[in-house]
Amino acid sequence: MTYLLIAVAAIMFGLYNVFIKLSSDHIQAVFGAVVLQFVAAFMGLAWLLYLQTAQAGPLQFNSRGLALAALAGVAIGLVEILTFFVYGRGLPVAVGNPLIIGGSLLVTTGVGVLLLREALSPLQLAAVALIAVGIALFAWAAAR
Repeated sequence: MTYLLIAVAAIMFGLYNVFIKLSSDHIQAVFGAVVLQFVAAFMGLAWLLYLQTAQAGPLQFNSRGLALAALAGVAIGLVEILTFFVYGRGLPVAVGNPLIIGGSLLVTTGVGVLLLREALSPLQLAAVALIAVGIALFAWAAAR
């Protein structure tokens, strides 16, 4: 079931970038990001209300969880605004999305290993190195 959820999340994340690209020529970047965030917030709120009525259990959270979730919101809000700007300047989604996603993979892997002390096998480290090389080649080819 976990891998099915991962597959659906990957599909939705890909579509998210395609829809941003398609809308970027038709809406001001920050306004587009605001619309996107409101729709996402209302979807999340509807799901939360459904879960609360179906399970009727208390919400579990603490101040650290709230702060970290808020920081994640700041990060994704900036990503959305910047993505609208990048695609609005004509960058193809087939180029921009791999560069953004690939770069984010390098950042999250680096943070996971260096700051969170998560362990990667030699094979996983080799895969990350290949991703880095792939991103560099992709960016180089796109700049030509």
